[in-house]
Amino acid sequence: MISLYKSKIYLSDLSVAADSVVGIDKLKNKSILITGATGLIGSFIVDMLLCHNEKADANIKIYACGRSKERLHARFAEKESENLEFVEYDVNTPVNFDFNTDYIIHAASNAYPAAFNADPVGTINSNVIGTNNLLNFALNHGAERFLFVSSGEVYGQCNDDVTAFTESYSGYVDPTDTRSCYPVSKRAAETLCVSFTKQFGLQTVIARPCHTYGPNTTKSDNRANVQFVNNAINGEDIVMKSAGSQMRSYCYVADCASAILTVLLCGNSGEAYNICNNNARISIAGFAKEVAESVGKKVIFENPTDADIAQQTKISYAVLDGTKLESLGFKPNYSVNRGVNNTVKALLEVK
Repeated sequence: MISLYKSKIYLSDLSVAADSVVGIDKLKNKSILITGATGLIGSFIVDMLLCHNEKADANIKIYACGRSKERLHARFAEKESENLEFVEYDVNTPVNFDFNTDYIIHAASNAYPAAFNADPVGTINSNVIGTNNLLNFALNHGAERFLFVSSGEVYGQCNDDVTAFTESYSGYVDPTDTRSCYPVSKRAAETLCVSFTKQFGLQTVIARPCHTYGPNTTKSDNRANVQFVNNAINGEDIVMKSAGSQMRSYCYVADCASAILTVLLCGNSGEAYNICNNNARISIAGFAKEVAESVGKKVIFENPTDADIAQQTKISYAVLDGTKLESLGFKPNYSVNRGVNNTVKALLEVK
């Protein structure tokens, strides 16, 4: 496993991200449980909080939660400390933690097309059953706040007159398409969160990330932007299996992580917030071009296989509106160009 802690760019991004969290002082001497701690978003949040502990002597207790303690140790081997505890747990099973925690960020979920296609039932269960298990734990053990990491995919397909999804928008999702296992179960889990807020008074907030990318993706992640970056660091041209005309909101993982913590600490209970950068809207082909140009390569188009087509989303337009997030005082730091360059350069530093 590569060590991003050897990358000056990655370490700098952790510091920038921590400094960008609105209300981060609220975490001083608090505890936080993060599920999906070895994933793209979860692992960066863990690293960012460890960085903040070192810089600000914040004494934040971090419970990094994942299905494999061995994988947790491998991911954070160089950052183990008394403020970091590894918790082996599968979110589909009842919670039996022997500790309480002030905050919970539930970021554990199948989050890439190959996983949706191979395990749609597991995708639904981790989003619905897993969220229910953790909400009950939060309620019964005095947690101050619970944040559910949802997805911009909950918006579904939009009408032609929509320029960007606000948090109140709801487009069409076909419930009989197995690819819908992800957005439909994310929608259900969101409703479960706000239901706990209404019925039991538990403070919950929802984060809806857009297309998040960064150097700390997992090896199993087969999303298009990850493959583009893999091509780049291997010195290869980028091969696209579609025209790539679909418009997307992209968010560098450092902005995504600091925005999620801002929502956790400052968001209104029972509400959802888009996690995006209004200045980072670009087509898939445009994103691929940015990645290719960062290493002096080009984009090549090829016809998709049946397997490629099966994993593609039918959503042609997925642009999120970040106005509500910015109303909390959050300001993103990374344009697509800067985020792409930091991703590629960080990986090349440790390759």
